[in-house]
Amino acid sequence: MPPIIEVQHLGKRYSLGAARAKEDSLRAIVTEGAKSAWRAVSGSRASTTVDEAGSIWSLRDINFEVNTGDVLGIVGVNGAGKSTLLKILSRITEPTEGLVKLRGRMASLLEVGTGFHPDLTGRENIFLNGVMLGMTRQEVQAKFDEIVAFAELEKFLDTQVKHYSSGMYVRLGFAVAAHLEPEILVVDEVLAVGDMAFQKKCLGKMSEFGQGGRTVLFVSHNMAAVENLCHRGLVLHKGQMVLNGTAKDAVQYYVHNIASRSDGVNTHKVDLRNAPGRRARMRQSIQELALYSEGDRPVNGLLPIGSPLKMQVKFNLPANTPDFDIRVNFLNLFGQLIFTARSSFEPNRNWDTRSGPQTFTCDIPTLCLTPGEYRLDVALVLSNSLVDYVEAAIGLTVIESDFYGTGQPPNIGLCVMEHHWTESGDSELGSSEVRGEVTRGEVVPSEATRGDAGRGDAARGDGARAEVGRGALAGPGSEPRELSEESVQERKMRSY
Repeated sequence: MPPIIEVQHLGKRYSLGAARAKEDSLRAIVTEGAKSAWRAVSGSRASTTVDEAGSIWSLRDINFEVNTGDVLGIVGVNGAGKSTLLKILSRITEPTEGLVKLRGRMASLLEVGTGFHPDLTGRENIFLNGVMLGMTRQEVQAKFDEIVAFAELEKFLDTQVKHYSSGMYVRLGFAVAAHLEPEILVVDEVLAVGDMAFQKKCLGKMSEFGQGGRTVLFVSHNMAAVENLCHRGLVLHKGQMVLNGTAKDAVQYYVHNIASRSDGVNTHKVDLRNAPGRRARMRQSIQELALYSEGDRPVNGLLPIGSPLKMQVKFNLPANTPDFDIRVNFLNLFGQLIFTARSSFEPNRNWDTRSGPQTFTCDIPTLCLTPGEYRLDVALVLSNSLVDYVEAAIGLTVIESDFYGTGQPPNIGLCVMEHHWTESGDSELGSSEVRGEVTRGEVVPSEATRGDAGRGDAARGDGARAEVGRGALAGPGSEPRELSEESVQERKMRSY
């Protein structure tokens, strides 16, 4: 079966500023229209001999195919050529060069109000859109009630759409495009205008549309939606296609190679020797901080929720340093400490006395912070004394991802945690015998183990207590103590 969409050597050129190219005259436009019709019939490519002065290529040499039933996500930064590509596919604008073959009826939702006549009512525009898609009045009437129910605009059906808000425009536009049974549905970032509940409703409809064997082209900056909804992905950058693969590959490439860079300059590594954020009267011991993700790829400012993160810190130690602690603190934009990674927390630490240049790497398998902007502070502590501290050493933006695999990116709270829900029925937890097992962050002893531990405590006396787990205040042979004013001060010092 031939592909439902076939794009060959596609290009689109625009004139800049006041420079008006010769081909923009009425005669040239009519001539080019005739040539376009001939190319559509003959399958020939357009000529590329055009004047480059005062013009810009929005797209250049784009080639790809879309099969029936594919859900294709198209991602890229603003100005990459995404909307231009969709306008050409929707036959709103003509390409300057190349060829597009469509083998199915297409419905598009590209901009707020596209396809609507402002002086017509919502009811009239539904029928107008249906006719533009090649449907009969009877076919539109059969879907009319579903469209109105989906758009939730029953009270405003007989109001002229020029009085609609942008959100109402999007509701009606998507409802019409999704329910008039096109073979190809094209949706641009226009869904961002709608509220969260309607966006969720639209994504569910597009998923249902794709599962029904129809073709969807979806442009979005919501990487979680692209990864969850789409089978395949295209990445556009400066008018060129830089990747054509799976949706996951497209999202990863976009995040790590395009969206996180500014003019191609890597920002994953910062020189901290003369950092402006160094606190007064501190040594210049901390030299460098670098961030990496999966496969040791540089993190240039953006990281999806749940991604691995490696932080490499270079610093200097004075001669014969027996005890040191390198720390990286994660703070939000309000200056609240969210998380701290310390070398002293490493359970397998076995570092002898050392001096001179040091390089240590902290490996976080899953960074579970919710979307937002964070700053990373770096500190060096020697023998419980803070000797160097650099504030805002580097910035990190955590972006949405499909962390739970539901298509609903988490964005509430400070962090996300892996968890699972199961139906328990009438049974009660703890009704069966509990055996010893190790869970994440906790040791749960069995009944027999607890009994042995109790007898051991009795043999050592009532004053002896043993605590299992990190961070215990009391150890064997010691009594729990209340925090005095002095101990509170000690804890404050340890919070650096």
